[in-house]
Amino acid sequence: MVGTALDLVGERRRVVLGIAGVPGAGKSTLADAVVAGVAAARGDDWVAHVPMDGYHLADVQLERLNALSRKGAPDTFDAAGYAHLLRRLVDEPDSWVYAPGFERTLEQPIAAAMVVPPSARLVVTEGNYLLLPEPRWQAARAAMTEVWYVTGDDDLRRSRLVERHVTFGKSPDAAAAWVEQTDEVNALRVSAAADRADRVVVNGPEGWSFAS
Repeated sequence: MVGTALDLVGERRRVVLGIAGVPGAGKSTLADAVVAGVAAARGDDWVAHVPMDGYHLADVQLERLNALSRKGAPDTFDAAGYAHLLRRLVDEPDSWVYAPGFERTLEQPIAAAMVVPPSARLVVTEGNYLLLPEPRWQAARAAMTEVWYVTGDDDLRRSRLVERHVTFGKSPDAAAAWVEQTDEVNALRVSAAADRADRVVVNGPEGWSFAS
């Protein structure tokens, strides 16, 4: 998988690799693994990781939009800002490009929490909605050379989601309700666009593998 990512760059100055999938599918884990593998092969400065999560709208904006209860849905992200960042990464490879991060404890975006240096040839980004067939998300997709879609066991995925929500402060009952009423609603929209991916990655018991 690392070799495939390296081949994607080839002789290009910089490429953006997207990793999509439903909530809890393992997108961040795969992104971390690809980044670590590429860094081991080419050096830490050769690769960067910029998740979509930094473009969550802050709670103050979600309250203004009466959308706090749907936090994590496609319209609760600054998709245009995310697309602009990805386009800058491709068009301005010799610049230091700052990007927002997302603080899980606060559940809030943090401005300029990360930076992509000019030395980065591969930028890995990951998020639920990279493949949605909507103009604001298609603008982000247009900046990515490829998008890989992560899939795996749904029961395990849902249990991991509940554990994640509990870890960050929800009660077990509230976490289970959020997964059922919010995460799974979003998952249906994401999975409906899976056929738009360039590659499918299976998150299986023996590790990661490309679907045949």
